[in-house]
Amino acid sequence: MKTLNRITLNPEVMGGKPCIRGMRITVGTIVGLMAQGHSKETILKAYPYLEEEDIYQALAYASWRSEEKEVVLISL
Repeated sequence: MKTLNRITLNPEVMGGKPCIRGMRITVGTIVGLMAQGHSKETILKAYPYLEEEDIYQALAYASWRSEEKEVVLISL
């Protein structure tokens, strides 16, 4: 998988949710807008500080997370 160097996790920004380049726009916001039918061009116009690669990495991150399996560890 390509490095997701534009996705940041910081507990002081948006409560630690995955964000785009440390800004206050979450991966969930981007994915949600795409799911609602907004085009990449519309999103970039609404958020002029975003770049096309930000959108692609947000989608890649969401895809990766949806495939990730969580394993519950039991402490003894």
